[in-house]
Amino acid sequence: MMGYTDRHARYFLRLISRRVLLYTEMVTTGAVLHGDRNKLLAYDPRELPLAIQLGGSDPAELAECSRIAEGAGFSEVNLNVGCPSDRVQSGRIGACLMAEPSLVADCVSAMRSAVSIPVTVKCRIGIDDMESFEEFDTFIQAVAPGGCDTFIVHARKAWLQGLSPKQNREIPPLKYDYVYRLKQQRPELNIVINGGIKTLEEISGHLQQVDGVMLGREAYHNPYLLSRVDCLFFGDTAAQRSRADIIDEFTKYVQDQLAKGERLQAMTRHLLGLYKHTRGSSAWKQCLSAHAHKLDAGVEVLADARSRVGQAACSVLI
Repeated sequence: MMGYTDRHARYFLRLISRRVLLYTEMVTTGAVLHGDRNKLLAYDPRELPLAIQLGGSDPAELAECSRIAEGAGFSEVNLNVGCPSDRVQSGRIGACLMAEPSLVADCVSAMRSAVSIPVTVKCRIGIDDMESFEEFDTFIQAVAPGGCDTFIVHARKAWLQGLSPKQNREIPPLKYDYVYRLKQQRPELNIVINGGIKTLEEISGHLQQVDGVMLGREAYHNPYLLSRVDCLFFGDTAAQRSRADIIDEFTKYVQDQLAKGERLQAMTRHLLGLYKHTRGSSAWKQCLSAHAHKLDAGVEVLADARSRVGQAACSVLI
């Protein structure tokens, strides 16, 4: 979710669900070790529980970054072995590492030795010509002894050449049965399924087979889907927040961030899907898109967008 789940998006999503585990964008070890660490690792404590996703292939560097992440208060460190983009492949990061399971195991072992918080791996069911379940299982068998007991599996393989990252999320067929079979054969592992999941009914069905479900772009583009997750899957009896309540709370956050020099659009770009599947969705998106980018834009844009939603909802179709 690079370019999507930044700190503003995560704060917004936390207002919708108190319980889900949120993930950062993938951050490379080089960026953590040599970049603006205060900016890269910034988050609001209210985002917790929060996992940081690291990209890298050097065990010592990943261990050091894991120590830094634990010191910064993150709840989990996740090693990305699933991203298929050319940019990360060139740095020996992401899905290309599925071809080197012993190296991934060494990375996990070094990370586990460095921290007390959970270390997890996000992967695919295979890459390129890896077609069989047995090849996928061989990768898991090699990595798990390094100290990883939780695998988040995107149930598609990745083509490292010839497909864009977007195409790699859509073209290779989903094989949920591979993930189910992995859990059946390795019940001691915590298996989380990912890929193409869009509804609460689908989540419920998957949870009959595996331990957890990860949502990616659906949670981003249809965030209010998460409003029922706490009750349905965590047994949380607290009242479900309305969209209006979420906007009110997020407006306070926006005011604080604007005072610190942040631009409105950097925050409101994550809100476009809040009214998805409602009559007011178009009015909401149009208002935010038309005005939030302006240099002097403030919280009045959110208030205006919200009022237009109300007008659309009350309109009578003739």
